[in-house]
Amino acid sequence: MSARETNRIRFLGTAGARFVMITQFRSSAGTVLSLEGTNVLIDPGPGTLVRFASSKPRLNPAKLHAIILTHKHLDHSNDVNVMIEAMTEGGFKHRGVLLCPNDALSNEGDAVVLSYYKGLLERVEVMKEGGIYSIGNLEVNTPKRHVHGVETYGLNIRVRGEEKSRVSFLVDTLYFDGLEKYYDGEVLVMNVAMFKRREGVDHLCVEDAKKIVEARRPKVVILTHFGMTMLRNKPWEIAKQLSEETGVEVIAARDGMKFALKGF
Repeated sequence: MSARETNRIRFLGTAGARFVMITQFRSSAGTVLSLEGTNVLIDPGPGTLVRFASSKPRLNPAKLHAIILTHKHLDHSNDVNVMIEAMTEGGFKHRGVLLCPNDALSNEGDAVVLSYYKGLLERVEVMKEGGIYSIGNLEVNTPKRHVHGVETYGLNIRVRGEEKSRVSFLVDTLYFDGLEKYYDGEVLVMNVAMFKRREGVDHLCVEDAKKIVEARRPKVVILTHFGMTMLRNKPWEIAKQLSEETGVEVIAARDGMKFALKGF
């Protein structure tokens, strides 16, 4: 099987915010991007290792090339240490990349990546606004620091040598003017935790998502990271309505969903 035939995004979990995570109405496991022979695990929240083991066919953590934390909140980072151990085959193989914000590593605050596990990796890259990082056949760009409770970055991911991003991950943030201009992926994966905006909560709502889709107009938008108000209002119906209103294909992710990156 060629690399192109296995290009896909696999949503191990689609939970967003604390109540969906602690009830497990949706899984809080991470997302796996496989693109041109490079495998990246993004935001390994609670249950990621279990989902790797229970998937059919079973997912092998030793096939990962990197783990990315967009930020250190528990629903994004809980399984990071155990996934590093699994990626390095119990620490016996010095390999793999960790890409994360500095505050996930800091010895001065609440670091989520333990010092022992940093030593198992080939390298650790600290994300910064405007940074570009190499992982296998891919380049990862963190274009703008988000407005969130901790240091947070979204991702533009492109194949080396290509100008345009194949996939962008617009992760947790309060909407701010110009947010959409930073994400140029043909496929835009967007964390939409809230149905309606709620004062003091630094997450996107459906109104924000519509504004971003209309301004950016990617080929496909995939909504994920759903909080309770999104689940009560049926994400698949929200996605259908957004598709009709914007003319852009919008999909609501499901736990275990595989999205093939054919033609992207």
